Amino acid sequence: MKQNGKSVYSGIAIGPCRVFGNKDQMVKRIKIEDAQGEIKRFLQAKEQAKSQLAALYDKALNEVGQAHAMIFDVHQMMLDDLDYVESVTNMITAQKINAEFAVATTGDNFAEMFAAMDDDYMRERAADVKDISNRVIRILQGNDTAGELGDQPVILLADDLAPSETVQLDKSKVLSFVTRRGSTNSHTAILARTMNIPALIGIDFSEEADGRMAIVDGQSGVFILDPTEEELSYYRKLQEKERDQARLLQELKGKENVTKGGKKIQLYANIGGVGDVAAVMANDAGGIGLFRSEFLYLETQDYPTEEQQFKAYRTVAENMAGKKVIIRTLDIGADKQVDYFGLEHEENPAMGYRAIRICLDRREVFRTQLRAIYRASYYGNIAIMFPMIISVDEVRQAKELCHQVQQELQQEGIPYQQVELGVMIETPAAVMISDLLAKEVDFFSVGTNDLTQYTLAIDRQNPKLDSIYDAHHPAILRMLQMVIDNGHKEGCWIGICGELGADTTLTDTFLQMGIDELSVSPSMILKVREQIRNSSATA
Repeated sequence: MKQNGKSVYSGIAIGPCRVFGNKDQMVKRIKIEDAQGEIKRFLQAKEQAKSQLAALYDKALNEVGQAHAMIFDVHQMMLDDLDYVESVTNMITAQKINAEFAVATTGDNFAEMFAAMDDDYMRERAADVKDISNRVIRILQGNDTAGELGDQPVILLADDLAPSETVQLDKSKVLSFVTRRGSTNSHTAILARTMNIPALIGIDFSEEADGRMAIVDGQSGVFILDPTEEELSYYRKLQEKERDQARLLQELKGKENVTKGGKKIQLYANIGGVGDVAAVMANDAGGIGLFRSEFLYLETQDYPTEEQQFKAYRTVAENMAGKKVIIRTLDIGADKQVDYFGLEHEENPAMGYRAIRICLDRREVFRTQLRAIYRASYYGNIAIMFPMIISVDEVRQAKELCHQVQQELQQEGIPYQQVELGVMIETPAAVMISDLLAKEVDFFSVGTNDLTQYTLAIDRQNPKLDSIYDAHHPAILRMLQMVIDNGHKEGCWIGICGELGADTTLTDTFLQMGIDELSVSPSMILKVREQIRNSSATA
């Protein structure tokens, strides 16, 4: 049986299926006599759950970075929430019921409450409260084996996967992720890309698939249950070809990013936090072309201090040992909401109060970040990039703040280095005035995700529009050429840090157009290097 889904990460997996339970625990209501004893059982299970979550935080920190590990800190805090704890204990006392049923009911009630809220961040907490409740119930039932997969590597099938479930998994036993729901930006998708394994979403499987053989084609988004011998033979050959290509790619480590025609290009990596630097180095990137600094804000319960930010930026700069690290200043808003910012609900947040607009409005927040970046610049090769620019005036205001921060640090005797300043080209306005912007900065980095969205008037979060969302659209390529030409006239170097930069079908085109730098996810570095070295573009 063959189904088409949406590919999250390419590659081929062949093996038995394991239907993984992201299910609510089956809980019976049982009358009890000793309410205090039952409350004690609940509190002990809660503490055991917190210990597990603390261990999961450490595990996630090593495997997927701090930004994605912080969810387990949030879960620990939710377990200690007074309203949550009192709801469970009051239910046990008043109704004389077992702890499992009280936890399950409380979890359902709180999840419904969160789901009904008119706030995206709070609605997302509905899944979290169900997750922590299921964890406590498993402990109470003595059935705490959520992350066990058995001895044989499997294709993991799930309705969706909670962060706590994906991190508990024995990664050596996972051949592929296949889910009914989820998005290309989900935790599962991020983990699949980090693990370099194929993954699909939008596949409607039944529980009866458990134990049956399947094929996942992450390249074309195909899932085949009970494949024929002919299909198995065909995909095994493709799989072996993939392995050969992966071995060949490893030979490209340490090689230059230079075309057959002698054109050199910088090949950098995109990261979300300190934990991603290991992948950058393992894949031999020449630097970091996009450090998404907003993850430092997303993973805290309050504004990160200057010291917290300085430590993160300094650590990355030192680890990169003189290689360039381009830090994008705070790009919050739109699909990246932070509760403590107190941002009002917007009908169209993608075009609303976000990124540089917030920074120039809340200058103390911006100044704190700039101070941390300039202090860290003393310890490496840092550059600063401003997002969501639509005018020369915005750039000049940002530059003036940078100048003020440098003066402050000088007066305080705090060392810093001069840094390159650049802007993200991700609006049609920035493209059309790129000749003027180029006079103000040292470099441009084209954010093709938003540029495509704004140019084509297509919400990239809307799955109904996937079929017409076309980053190869002639308008996008013409805009890119305009930006390159205008930037070069003023001595700016030009890079791409959006998803299009990793599109190897366009690598040669970018080189012919005159692009100077590509910044891609760490796992794509060697694939893009291969395309560069096979290009005939001339210097």
